[in-house]
Amino acid sequence: MKNQCQSCGMPMKGKPDLAGTEVDGRKSALYCHYCYQDGAFTQPTFTVEEMQQFCIARMKEQGFPALLAWLFVRKLPKLKRWSEAGA
Repeated sequence: MKNQCQSCGMPMKGKPDLAGTEVDGRKSALYCHYCYQDGAFTQPTFTVEEMQQFCIARMKEQGFPALLAWLFVRKLPKLKRWSEAGA
């Protein structure tokens, strides 16, 4: 799972330009730049359900079929950001 953003699930393997940033400017090993900048989440109040709806909407905008988008976001609750939030 470390090859994908641990907040939205976006594939990041081989794409260092997609990495978010820590407070000190280092690239985040866990989160993409859409979800995480300067050591903080860009949508800190999102619930996992809100993130799922957000991702589905963005994927549909990019031409993904609704069913494929829904299948993709089903795994979000297992990602680090969300599994630790409920723990």
